[in-house]
Amino acid sequence: MKIAVTGSIATDHLMHFPGRFATQLMPDQLDRVSLSFLVDDLVVRRGGVAANIAFGMGQLGLRGILVGAVGNDFADYRSWLERHGVDCDSVHVSEYAHTSRFVCTTDDDMCQIASFYAGAMSEARNIELGPIDTRVGGLDLVLIGANDPEAMVRHTAECRQRGLRFAADPSQQLARMTGEQTRQLIDGAAFLFTNEYEKTLLESKTGYSQDEILDRVEVRVTTLGKDGVEIVGRGIERIHVECATEAAKADPTGVGDGFRAGFLTALSWGLDLRRAAEVGNLLATYVLETVGTQEYSVDTTEFVKRLGDDYGDLAAEQVAAHL
Repeated sequence: MKIAVTGSIATDHLMHFPGRFATQLMPDQLDRVSLSFLVDDLVVRRGGVAANIAFGMGQLGLRGILVGAVGNDFADYRSWLERHGVDCDSVHVSEYAHTSRFVCTTDDDMCQIASFYAGAMSEARNIELGPIDTRVGGLDLVLIGANDPEAMVRHTAECRQRGLRFAADPSQQLARMTGEQTRQLIDGAAFLFTNEYEKTLLESKTGYSQDEILDRVEVRVTTLGKDGVEIVGRGIERIHVECATEAAKADPTGVGDGFRAGFLTALSWGLDLRRAAEVGNLLATYVLETVGTQEYSVDTTEFVKRLGDDYGDLAAEQVAAHL
């Protein structure tokens, strides 16, 4: 399958202040705060939901088509993604803005002061899917991930107009989007991805019941944290898949992106929904076991063994044929 992954592309700049913010804040001077914190550590992480998902696909051998907007500071990040199997030829490069950036300083109390710069992401609304569809010889699926809200609505509408199958994955943008925008995002989706909290929020935003949502989407995939994943849909029995066994918990950031990468890759191999969820769960565990969203690597032999240990020899055999 040729899968376009639309959504945010960003970098995270994470710093540590060896002290407490609270001791630097004067209660009677809060209306004129002017502070500079000397930090002792800086880590730059590659991120953004679309880039994370496309990277995960690349780890399993599927060349995902990354679709998003970046600044002209994207060159190093592009090189990284292309080395890891991501098609970046449809990434829009802004002439004016920098790539989206999250800048966060954490103190010894784990309190944080942070800013998010959307930057070039706002230009994602100018990206048309038609030329991408033509360039790759036809798209089999378009994932609509968290992005500039207008871009998400435009991509969804264009998929319906062109008859392209799409997956709705609004995630953190649900909090910002209106009920009407949210209804537009899911109407006609082949897949709807949310976590358990987002599932409830989406129902509240749209005003739809669970059954009414299933009248509008083919398959609904809900990640349940430590309880695994639930899949329901038209004409299928409920599927529940337990989490894969983890070696350690290092960093939960990007775990959901890892699941989506594994799930969609397994579907592209022609595997069924249960097997796709198993692959997604295991890839999500790889993300959980490392600090950063793109700092893991998949060893084929190890991946197949771990899959077999958790989900049985048949699962291992079926997945091994595609790795």
